[in-house]
Amino acid sequence: MQVQENFSLKKLNTFGIDVTAKYFATFNTVEKINELLDFNKHQTPNAKPQTIILGGGSNILFTKKFDGLVLKNEIKGIKIIKEDEHYVYVQCAAGENWHQFVLYCINNNFAGVENLSLIPGNVGASPMQNIGAYGVELKEVFYALEAFHLTEKRIHHFTLNDCEFGYRESVFKKKYKNQFIITNVIFKLNKIPHFNTSYGAIEQELEKMDVKELSIKVISDAVINIRTSKLPDPSKIGNAGSFFKNPEVTHSILDILYSKFPGIVGYNLPNGNVKLAAGWLIEQCGFKGYRKGDAGCHEKQALVLVNYGKANGDEIFNLSEMIITSVKEKFGVVLEREVNII
Repeated sequence: MQVQENFSLKKLNTFGIDVTAKYFATFNTVEKINELLDFNKHQTPNAKPQTIILGGGSNILFTKKFDGLVLKNEIKGIKIIKEDEHYVYVQCAAGENWHQFVLYCINNNFAGVENLSLIPGNVGASPMQNIGAYGVELKEVFYALEAFHLTEKRIHHFTLNDCEFGYRESVFKKKYKNQFIITNVIFKLNKIPHFNTSYGAIEQELEKMDVKELSIKVISDAVINIRTSKLPDPSKIGNAGSFFKNPEVTHSILDILYSKFPGIVGYNLPNGNVKLAAGWLIEQCGFKGYRKGDAGCHEKQALVLVNYGKANGDEIFNLSEMIITSVKEKFGVVLEREVNII
C-alpha cells in the first residue's frame, strides 16, 4: 500500500485546478479499499476521516486543499455475464474510461450507448449522475451495479429501481452521498439496435455526413463530431463539460417566459413539464465567451465554464454564482450546478 502526502491533484481533475490532497492513493481491488480506509482512520483517531473518491475527475471543482484522503478508482475489466436472444449483459469495472467502454460496445455491435460517446469520465461515475446526451440517458441501458459501503465495509447490490434515477440524479448524489464506492456496473445492451436520432443536432450531422445506412458506429461518429465542434477538449482547456443542469419548468411558466422571450428554447418531457436549454439562458445574459482572468464561459457553448490556464476553483465558482444570479434576475429561473463543488 502506497499513500502519498501533499499530492497535487492538478492532473487528476479536468478543470486542471492546482490543489493538493493531504493523502492520496489508488486502488484496484476491494481489499485495497479496506486497507486505505483503515490507514485514514488511524490518521484522524479523534475525528471522522474525510475521503473523496476520484474517477476521471471530470465532474468536480476543487475550491481548496483537501484535508483528507483522495482515493483514485483504478478497478479495471469488462466481461459479458449473460445474454439472451435480444440482450447482452456486460459488466464493466468502475475504473474503466467511459468512452473506451462505448467504443468496446460499438466494436462488438452492442447497442444503446452510442449516443453517449465522448462523455468524459469513468464508468463508475456514469450511474452517479445518470449521464445523458443527445436524447439518451444511462438509466435506459442500466441493469445493476455493485458498490462498497465505506462504513459497513461490504458490497451492496443496486437494481435500476434502487438507484432512483432522475435528471442527472441518483441516490448516490444526495441520499447516499459519500457513502459508497461504485466498483462495477452492469449494462443491458441491445443485440438489435433501436436508433435514436430524434435529437435535432444528430439528424443535421447525419445529413452533413451523407449517411446512406444507419448504424451504431455512424451515430457514435455523428455525436463525436458534434461534441468536438462545440465542446472544448479538457486536455487543452480545463473544463468539466456542462457545468449546469437544464432547468425544468411547467408549461404555464414556459408560456409566461415565451411571452417575454419568444426565442426561448425548451424540450417537452415525459412528465408533462419542459426542460429549458440552460446554455441559451446563459447566452442571453451575455456570458457566452465571457472571461475574467483565466476563468471564463466557453465561446462556443455557454453551458461550459473553462479554466484558460491558472484560474483557481474559487474563481470558477464565483463565475458560476454570477451566472446563476443573472439568469434568476432576467428569467426568474434558478440554475443548478451539475458539477460537484469541493
